[in-house]
Amino acid sequence: MHYSPDQGREDLALTFDPRMPLAPAGVGETGLELSFMLRLAAKCAAEQDTVTPSHLAGRMKLPKAVVNQLVKELVKLAFLEARGLAGEDVKSDIRYALSTKGLEYAQAALRQSQYVGPAPVSLDAFCRQLGLQSIHHERVTQDRLIESLEGLVLSPSLVDKLGPAMNSGQSILLYGPPGNGKTSIAERSARLFVQTIWVPYAVEVGGYVISFYDEAVHRPVSEASGNPYPKADQRWVECRRPVIKTGGELTLDLLDLAFSDGSNVYEAPLHLKASGGVFIIDDFGRQQVLPQALINRWIVPLERGYDFLTLHTGKKFKVPFDELVVFSTNIAPKDLSDEAGLRRLKYKIFVNNPSKDEYIRIFETYAREVAVEIKASDLHLFYERKYCGASLASCYHPKYLLDFIRSYCEFNTMPKVASLGMLERAWEGVFTLD
Repeated sequence: MHYSPDQGREDLALTFDPRMPLAPAGVGETGLELSFMLRLAAKCAAEQDTVTPSHLAGRMKLPKAVVNQLVKELVKLAFLEARGLAGEDVKSDIRYALSTKGLEYAQAALRQSQYVGPAPVSLDAFCRQLGLQSIHHERVTQDRLIESLEGLVLSPSLVDKLGPAMNSGQSILLYGPPGNGKTSIAERSARLFVQTIWVPYAVEVGGYVISFYDEAVHRPVSEASGNPYPKADQRWVECRRPVIKTGGELTLDLLDLAFSDGSNVYEAPLHLKASGGVFIIDDFGRQQVLPQALINRWIVPLERGYDFLTLHTGKKFKVPFDELVVFSTNIAPKDLSDEAGLRRLKYKIFVNNPSKDEYIRIFETYAREVAVEIKASDLHLFYERKYCGASLASCYHPKYLLDFIRSYCEFNTMPKVASLGMLERAWEGVFTLD
């Protein structure tokens, strides 16, 4: 993260990221309706016999001053009752319990929505924050690109093409023969970005809650829950730019809101959770849905930078589409879509089979990792025999061959040596015969 001095907020003693969402000073600054906040507070209070404002503040990820306003209002409505101090110190928090009327209120709120937890952020705040931390604001340098690709053997011409594409923050189609590193290249794109972003626990739209923060894809910067900045809005979690990879399991349904009838809570779609980061569609063309249909679904997001989602009530709303989208496939582009569809994929990069020198380098690198000795003359002769005819080398071949040799030699208590004879044996044991 890049920090800068406080600009215009002298009350902050700590220098901070100017993109950081600041904690609300009152209920009005949360961006949520008071009635929504009261229902959420009552549901949180119903989780245990008695609660304190401090407990509610931690549960709802709100400043205690905001929670005190909610508690005061719930007491005024006779939904909460004071039950004495939480400790012996006169400065201790007051314990509160839901009254009979309050329990009925909380149960009615739970029937309306079973969401209980951090207060969501408003849709306006969510969209504004995505704009502040757009992936387009971070520049990918050549040094960072080379560092991110460390360990992969790629031709200089391929690296030259990847740089501008990754820096664009737009859509990329990596295509070519299988096993040559397309998926690895896509996954390494995560290493290109060093800025952090702020991810909300949930977003409120039209009175409904959309669960957003996902431990499976969002990686907090701090190991502690929430974020470490006292003046930050705790409803947001500071995270690394997310990387979400999906493959053959991707369907059009996964690109829409998922509504739970039982809880009346939505789950954000995969591509929305990838906001500010990287969304990888691996094995493009092997999904149950036609690739043309997927491209058609993405025409507006890819071209205009926003998407439309729909609640089950029919209400449509607009959200930013801000991420690097990488499609990876071994299917020829002409078999994936027509020209109009392919035009939406801004960068098309062919990842070819390795040259002989690249193949040898890959072989030597992996041989060192698995402690297999190489006879250089035998390896070159093997290459000439196997790859100068109809068969073409692939980047994954050395690993498969060396794994076979290592396992064979260990089983037979033999020295692990990639001799010509052993390479021939590995070839027959790993690859199918024509």
